Amino acid sequence: MQADHGLRFLVARHDLRRTRVSADPHAPATAPLVEGQVRLRIAQFALTSNNITYAAFGEAMKYWQFFPCDDSGWGCIPVWGFAEVVESRLTTVAVGRRLYGYFPMGTHLVVQPSRVNSRGFVDGSAHRAELPAVYNQIVFCDADPAYRLDLEAQQAVLKPLFITSFLIDDFLAEAEFFGARQVLLSSASSKTAYGTAFCLARRRQAGGVQLVGLTSPANAGFTQSLGCYDEVRPYANLRHLPGDKRTVYVDFAGDANVRRAVHEHFGDELTYSCSVGGTHWEDLGSAGSLPGPRPTLFFAPAQVKKRLAAPPDGWGTEGLQMRVDEAWQAFLGPVCQADEPWLRIVEAKGVDAAGAAYRSLLEGRVDARSGLMLSL
Repeated sequence: MQADHGLRFLVARHDLRRTRVSADPHAPATAPLVEGQVRLRIAQFALTSNNITYAAFGEAMKYWQFFPCDDSGWGCIPVWGFAEVVESRLTTVAVGRRLYGYFPMGTHLVVQPSRVNSRGFVDGSAHRAELPAVYNQIVFCDADPAYRLDLEAQQAVLKPLFITSFLIDDFLAEAEFFGARQVLLSSASSKTAYGTAFCLARRRQAGGVQLVGLTSPANAGFTQSLGCYDEVRPYANLRHLPGDKRTVYVDFAGDANVRRAVHEHFGDELTYSCSVGGTHWEDLGSAGSLPGPRPTLFFAPAQVKKRLAAPPDGWGTEGLQMRVDEAWQAFLGPVCQADEPWLRIVEAKGVDAAGAAYRSLLEGRVDARSGLMLSL
């Protein structure tokens, strides 16, 4: 029998256009298991602009540390997807179980399950101990009440982003929108942005703030069709917005030029500037020397930790899960609607196809309505 060396997709940490494929360091031929370890075979994973953000902020936010590479000049981008247990040296995690979690762009992952319970486990591998716990949770699909086999792709593409959207909405509402009357979202056609707009729009029925989306001219029609923005404008038309309206800026693009334009346009009427992503990864820049409030990074795991606290300080684990699940089920309605779904899944299999999909995403050539599901 031929040895299985697997595959892992790598990018140059300081030049995201450079890629290569190597043998997977967690493949059976390379990494025999020891007691307490489990080997996963990665079946499919989603690739979105959120993964480009992981790469763009890989150093600052330690995303490269989740799946380290022997060559420090290269890194493996984390992705969300599905895997199966193909080998186990742990009686509580059986071969054949299907899992959902945060995986490398590759074919295999060796994990060291800890705190195993009926719903899943935490990857207790030593190098992940100091990394945000929310990324180390791996879920048994057959124990997840929200899991549906026919919606695996929608879950992998959108749910991690939607949880961030839910938390941004929660954070802003808790802060009473910092006294603002409108929320301005950049990269408004991106999945995390329109998930946030969806959550905010649900509050609008009870007298919430106005929602304005900034996007490229090419994506303006799609963004308007979603129905969750009160107004959609191309970036060049920002100057036509009233500059005297108290505003919160939620920045999914990370474009330094757009950020400066927003801060200069609203000045002291900008009550809060929230930095979330880097879809415009080539245009990232310093947040210094701007009029108005200093941009503040939104770190979703911090809001999760706050809400996981036991009542009355937080919602507790069950309370958070219940609220996320309710919002997710509501979101799936327009996402999967028959006539004009918000998301259309595009699958690609193999190294060449995955590489082409990655480059298309990196260069902004993926249709806003498309969701990429890849496998190596």
